[in-house]
Amino acid sequence: MKALAERYASALVDIALENNQADQVKQELEAFASMVRESAELHSLLANPSIARAVKHAVIEQLVTQMGASLTLRNYLFVIVDHRRAGMLIEIQQAFSAILDARKGIMQATVTSAAELTPVERAELDAALEKLTGRKIEAQFTTDSSLIGGAVVRIGSTIYDGSVRAQLERLRVRMISE
Repeated sequence: MKALAERYASALVDIALENNQADQVKQELEAFASMVRESAELHSLLANPSIARAVKHAVIEQLVTQMGASLTLRNYLFVIVDHRRAGMLIEIQQAFSAILDARKGIMQATVTSAAELTPVERAELDAALEKLTGRKIEAQFTTDSSLIGGAVVRIGSTIYDGSVRAQLERLRVRMISE
């Protein structure tokens, strides 16, 4: 299923990049996928093979119009409905984001800090991560007071733990082993 979702996502990435609409289509697809995620009724309607394509097209047309989304997204959604892949929309959207980011040289990072970071601190951390990875970083920031201080950064499968909690744990282990 993942390979199939990636194939459909890759086709949309190609079209979006070719039409210089990559960021726009990414936002629109995320918004549409969010609607599907939040509405079991919409998900069922799109994924149900017994519901006529025309009905699905009409629903998509109405939603895309309400969103003010592009014809690129509308036409793409029609294609995945016509190929009976609408049930995979969430997986396709996730694959689209990952493939687009990879083609643009962007890495996603999750930064969890003990306290809310200021815009200056966020910018400095982004710059440090970009220098570390050699790629552009798009970070999502969250807080977790149990870290006591510092931050934990996840980039792909790599975790950089600079939290006070982790430093105290390393110190505790060292003291026990001595």
